[in-house]
Amino acid sequence: MLKQHLQFKLSQKLSPQQIQLMKLIQLPTQAFEQRVKQELEENPALDSGKDSGDNDFENDFDNSNDEYNDNETIGNDEINVDEYLSDDEIPDYRMQANNYSSDDEEKSMPYAAGMSFTQHLINQLNTYRLDDEERDIAEFLVGSVDESGYIRRSLSDIMDDLAFTQNVYTSEEKINSVLKIVHQLDPAGVGARNLQECLSIQLHRKDKTPDTELAIDIIDNAFEQFTKKHYNKLLQKFDVTELQLKDAIHEIEHLNPKPGGSYAGNNRIVEHVVPDFAIRIVDGELELTLNGRNAPELHVSRGYNDMLKGYKESKEKSKSQKDAVLFIKQKLDAAKWFIEAIKQRQQTLFVTMSAIMHYQEEYFLTGDERTLKPMILKDIADEINMDVSTVSRVANSKYVDTPYGTKLIKDFFSEAMKNDQGEDVSTREIKKILETVIEEENKKKPLTDENLASILKEKGYPIARRTVAKYREQLDIPVARLRKKI
Repeated sequence: MLKQHLQFKLSQKLSPQQIQLMKLIQLPTQAFEQRVKQELEENPALDSGKDSGDNDFENDFDNSNDEYNDNETIGNDEINVDEYLSDDEIPDYRMQANNYSSDDEEKSMPYAAGMSFTQHLINQLNTYRLDDEERDIAEFLVGSVDESGYIRRSLSDIMDDLAFTQNVYTSEEKINSVLKIVHQLDPAGVGARNLQECLSIQLHRKDKTPDTELAIDIIDNAFEQFTKKHYNKLLQKFDVTELQLKDAIHEIEHLNPKPGGSYAGNNRIVEHVVPDFAIRIVDGELELTLNGRNAPELHVSRGYNDMLKGYKESKEKSKSQKDAVLFIKQKLDAAKWFIEAIKQRQQTLFVTMSAIMHYQEEYFLTGDERTLKPMILKDIADEINMDVSTVSRVANSKYVDTPYGTKLIKDFFSEAMKNDQGEDVSTREIKKILETVIEEENKKKPLTDENLASILKEKGYPIARRTVAKYREQLDIPVARLRKKI
């Protein structure tokens, strides 16, 4: 039996413009520049640069009469060419001064060509007299060195790979003898199979002194006691004074545990941080500026305006002309939406960072992390009347240049905890005090997590031992036993 009924349904959908805006907001400055460049390449209606002859796109175009829809069929009669012909107006997002000098317009960054770490080692092998088999083995070993400078695979696995991939049939003894040649390459310690061997190779390359000889003895014969910092056992084992042991450990501490990382030409990808904001103190007041590279100068190209004018003035409009105008309309719509998204991105970034700056005003004026207030995303979202997800997009990937260095914005957010007086304090404040206490401790008898919890309680921060351990790990501070020094 058929039934007919009405159903009301409330749904919320994001328009393509909103999705585009959210994606733009979360991009840091360098990625944003790449996105603008991509849009310029894909949309011929967009143009950039300061060309007085080009017609700028009209930003106050009425959005309400022309909603975008991917599945929309546009009729020729719906096109009002006059609405797309601009009046040489400069987009209003370019009318705001960004307080940046002309030097900041430089957007390119030169990269020096370098030699790979592997090639660097092979070039050194060329200085040794090796037969064909030894050279094949040596080059294979060098190719097995990872970016830290280690060979992580066993000799038996390397022997099998040489047979299967290089057609070189050899023994583990032969590979081990060639490996000793690899150990002579620079940087010292390269080709080691573990940390102990890496440190031993470096110590054997040093000039022989009582301190280095004792250090070699410790690494070769008492490595486990050394790593666990059982200094009393080392004093008894080697029958040395505390000063002698301290000097030997000083030699070890100055070795490089990752010799591959010291090679400057290993062609690693380095991420260059470009601050999205700058905060300066002027006459005791905070001043916020947005990086000028976040406001590219975009407008509609002259050619597209000329084509529209030609279509308008044409008396007889052919089908090809109508199809061309439909294409132009779509590109102009995309250009308008992109420019509008840039404008909204600028406003969102500035408003959000301004709220964060005023919320943490005391910190930005003093630079003391202990003055940071507890702050979560919702605090800022409520203040600027935006969604928490929008604030999160701004905070997670943006940097701000402050008088105290370049900081990741999300680092200013922290949970709140109660002190002994019932006041809310930032977990960042507690971490800073914990870090200070550990720095000032007696390194011969480092404080345990329980001792640290007691000290923090005396200072007015009653937190549990497991919380202290969590904060210590977040600060990348080892346990008390590993902080022990002679």
